[in-house]
Amino acid sequence: MPTFVTMPGIPAERLQSQVHPEVEDSSQDAAKAVVGAPRHGLPPELAVIVPTLNERDNIQPLLAKLTLVLAGVPWEVMFVDDDSQDGTWPLLQDLQRRLPHVRALRRIGRRGLASACIEGMLATSTPYVAVMDADLQHDEALLPTMLATLKARQLDVVIGSRFVAHGSVGNLSRRRLLVSRLGRLLSRAISRADLSDPMSGFFLARRDFLEETVHRLSGRGFKILLDLFASASRPVRFAEVPYHFRQRQHGNSKLDASVLLDYVTLIGDKLFGRYVPIRFLNFVLVGLFGVVVHLAVLGFCFRLVGLGFYLSQAIATLVAMTTNFNLNNVFTYRDRRLRGLQLVYGHLSFYVICSIGAIANFQIALLLFQLQVPWALAGLAGAVVGAVWNYAVSSSFTWRHRT
Repeated sequence: MPTFVTMPGIPAERLQSQVHPEVEDSSQDAAKAVVGAPRHGLPPELAVIVPTLNERDNIQPLLAKLTLVLAGVPWEVMFVDDDSQDGTWPLLQDLQRRLPHVRALRRIGRRGLASACIEGMLATSTPYVAVMDADLQHDEALLPTMLATLKARQLDVVIGSRFVAHGSVGNLSRRRLLVSRLGRLLSRAISRADLSDPMSGFFLARRDFLEETVHRLSGRGFKILLDLFASASRPVRFAEVPYHFRQRQHGNSKLDASVLLDYVTLIGDKLFGRYVPIRFLNFVLVGLFGVVVHLAVLGFCFRLVGLGFYLSQAIATLVAMTTNFNLNNVFTYRDRRLRGLQLVYGHLSFYVICSIGAIANFQIALLLFQLQVPWALAGLAGAVVGAVWNYAVSSSFTWRHRT
């Protein structure tokens, strides 16, 4: 069963104001506090991993708050930036040059909060790592308590939870609250722990636990916590600490309805990924939907509009391939999503690849049927060959990694 801890003698709901009331200073005053960098003369014990994407206005206030609450801990912060376009990276470079406890990693051509967290954690060597967002919604004042709890109770992970007693979701929208609740239900399919907040992006973990699980991590989507739990080869020793989810002050949220899709994809990867790539399953599901679209357009053109069969078939094929391309671009290859001129080239290459796949499908099915293989098996074999061809070649050419 999950547990939660509080600071002895201080109610959880008053923890932030009792420990460090000054962390509520204005952004301007907080930025000035950055100069108070830790000078313990010791190697850092804790690394705080902060993924960023267009968070320039939040960097210095967050750094100042961390400097205040971690005054008694040898620490460093690792910002992992996904090639922000708002000036985040030049600011991080400047801070990294001036402050020895600030480190920054820039990723080009890669996106995703979970993979950013993994790269950040692996780029440090501290015995303890914390993960939190850059948007100031997580309560950094809990970090010393989380670290002390992890050490005292010999735990693997301590999680900041919005859903245990004394925690709160703040002004979280109903849609995001629903996503969080659905996430908790779905997490039980792959996790052996009853997490109250499996979609939390605020936790502190032991380095050796990370090393145990790192080779099995999926790194998909926005949520790394459940990935860690699902990748563990044993029950995870954990505790949950309540915190109040604060309102974002600067910038825009990166979370939308697609987060739930990423979450479901992560769960599918953990359930079936050892047998078949989850991206291939997504590709096949999109293809099945394309079959429905094809038949619907064919019926409309041929039976209702009265066009000839061959013309109707050609139109249906073009519409189905266009539908499949766009769905794959949005969902299956969301992390490699094509935009602008690349979208045009992607369409054209996908048409060519799928046309060759259709020919291969037909020829394989026909050959097997001529060899007296039952028609259903012959057709299925052709469909499988076509699907594998379309997936493998489109992954390598249409949605290849671009840097």
